[in-house]
Amino acid sequence: QVQVAESGGGLVQAGGSLRLSCAASGNIFSIRPMAWYRQAPGKERELVAEITSAGSTNYANSVKGRFTMSRDGAKNTVYLQMNSLTPEDTALYYCTLQITLGSRAWGQGTQVTVSS
Repeated sequence: QVQVAESGGGLVQAGGSLRLSCAASGNIFSIRPMAWYRQAPGKERELVAEITSAGSTNYANSVKGRFTMSRDGAKNTVYLQMNSLTPEDTALYYCTLQITLGSRAWGQGTQVTVSS
């Protein structure tokens, strides 16, 4: 069984920054691809950023240049540094780890609220 836990959300003013953390544990025997998704009220869940086992990253167009995803060395621990936040970034942010090509483990989510 795999567990994923996010932390670091909160309330911030527009233009501010937050850093989200995510740690995966359990029956994981290698470095796995991981990703951040978010879901705003009334909207579908969307991919924010992802990182491969080799450390390559990919970002949604809406966050490019503002958000940075990184991995803690050779661990299944990742971070999402979010700068220049806007109210449109307000959402529940989820971390996920790819167990296999067809299976993911999800965290419970951490709320990010950006006030104008």
